Amino acid sequence: MDYKGLAQEILRHVGGKENIVSLVHCATRLRFKLKDNALADAGLKNNPGVIMVVESGGQFQVVIGNHVHDVYTAVCQAAGISEEATPQEGQGEKSNLLNRLIDIVSAIFTPFLGVMAASGILKGMLALSVVCGWLNTESATYKIWFAASDSLFYFFPLVLGYTAGKKFGGSPFLTMAIGGALTHPLITQALEVTAQPERFLGIPVTFINYSSSVIPIIFAAWASCWLEKRCNRIFPSAMKNFFTPLVCLGVVVPLTFLIIGPAATWLSQMLAYGYQAIYAFAPWLAGTVMGAIWQICVIFGLHWGLVPIMINNLSVLGYDTLMPLLLPAVMGQVGAALGVFLSTRDAKLKVLSGSAVTAGIFGITEPAVYGVTLPNRRPFIFGCIAGGIGGAIVGFSQSNLYSFGLASIFSLAQMLPPGGMNSTVWGAIIGTGLSLVLACGLTWAFGLPRSAQSASLPTAIAGDEDILAPMSGTVLAMDRVPDATFAGGLLGKGAAIIPLNNEVRAPFYGEVASLFQTRHAIGLLSDSGIEVLIHIGIDTVKLDGQYFTAHVHPGDKIKPGDLLIEFDREAILAAGYDLATPVIISNSDDYRDVTRVTQQSTINSGTPFLAVER
Repeated sequence: MDYKGLAQEILRHVGGKENIVSLVHCATRLRFKLKDNALADAGLKNNPGVIMVVESGGQFQVVIGNHVHDVYTAVCQAAGISEEATPQEGQGEKSNLLNRLIDIVSAIFTPFLGVMAASGILKGMLALSVVCGWLNTESATYKIWFAASDSLFYFFPLVLGYTAGKKFGGSPFLTMAIGGALTHPLITQALEVTAQPERFLGIPVTFINYSSSVIPIIFAAWASCWLEKRCNRIFPSAMKNFFTPLVCLGVVVPLTFLIIGPAATWLSQMLAYGYQAIYAFAPWLAGTVMGAIWQICVIFGLHWGLVPIMINNLSVLGYDTLMPLLLPAVMGQVGAALGVFLSTRDAKLKVLSGSAVTAGIFGITEPAVYGVTLPNRRPFIFGCIAGGIGGAIVGFSQSNLYSFGLASIFSLAQMLPPGGMNSTVWGAIIGTGLSLVLACGLTWAFGLPRSAQSASLPTAIAGDEDILAPMSGTVLAMDRVPDATFAGGLLGKGAAIIPLNNEVRAPFYGEVASLFQTRHAIGLLSDSGIEVLIHIGIDTVKLDGQYFTAHVHPGDKIKPGDLLIEFDREAILAAGYDLATPVIISNSDDYRDVTRVTQQSTINSGTPFLAVER
């Protein structure tokens, strides 16, 4: 892959390097924070090196897949971005509280997500080795590998101190030093030997074990960065390089032990016990809901809001019950992609679905979701349904996870308790396996229309169920339309036309079902029950009816060729709007398939355009 060329293309579509506030990446996505999101172009998703483009959590996210780090490096080099650069305050658009929370969480946890997943997998493999009798916990081999798997979690305050310091705009080494104070040997020893409360300048101190903790250091890092910025304004430049860190360490570290740490620890415990109370009410219901909606949360970036809960559960309780519920959701999409692989004879789709299955087994579902299941709609729905059913079984079994990692095949090993296999582990295996098999079976049987299963796509023959072209122009495949809702097929199947004239004419015998007040879109119903939506241009609703004239009203009877709407093509283009006009069969799910009658690149108004297969 030409990473340099792809990097230049990405920079062009995000509005140039001058529009970038910050850039990070996770397991599959480049996450841009931009000064002006309006300058970003979602048409980037049409690049073969990009799986999908998503705007969520105040970020412009470019889904790359397994090569994300290489692309990230190329983009940083092309834009002159240092990986150590920190976001500048006051830049970018103001966003709501949820978006800001997701942005903070993703920025803090994303940089070490891969290492965290690897550490969890190594812990799971060690647990499996002990259960199988391959290793003894007293052996040096086990101890060295356990230290490798546990070091990140044990010294979590240091790592989180660094990433939180970068996110909050302060010195990451200063906040990392605060994290180090929380895990210093003198503090851990004080927990073991102190019989009576210690005092700091006469104030009682409650020593708490902050190893593996999450929330205390994040609050402490924010306080340190707040104080650091104010000290830098006060001290002269010759003094602030060492006086500012001196003040921050001298003030924030004691403040953390006295107030921030105990308060944040209490909050951590309330969060963990509160989640457990909800989970204990109906574990099977929690599993059903999380298994069904998890991949939807991933699509919109909302899953980051749950990551701190999982890690906090491990820190406070020693185990997590949320991550096991997500494994069936992941394997549901893997199963759906496998069903597509088994049923399709289209060479390109078979290769794409096969690689998506491999990535999904190891916890990376974006290639399966964006490349295979979501574009075909039914496989994605089947994957969510299977995930909900499998999640209910896992929840009913009350399976636990004992180390953090991506939801993948390795998660089963991470669920092994110290005592070895038990019913909770078997419940997770059954629920996960059922989710994969059920999604695969449903997709194989019902997921793809016959035309998508065939080796070639023959030209459709005109017939009674044809939809005539409502305008003359250039034909555009739906997945090439520069709008995620239309391109993803969320509103139905069809195709688009880039018009060469100014008229929309009736495509069949029927009636006008609806007419948008802004007259930029019209819904039609044929005499045979086919529902069609004709949407003139992209985002033209913002014109508020300007340049559009309707010649019909809802309820009017129509016949092929009747004039429905006139529009000023040149004026709309001059206003900066894309005139790609989707023609969508709104009730596509009622039919076996919707195909283009002709594969020619241009079409004349009134000629057969789309055909539905009952």
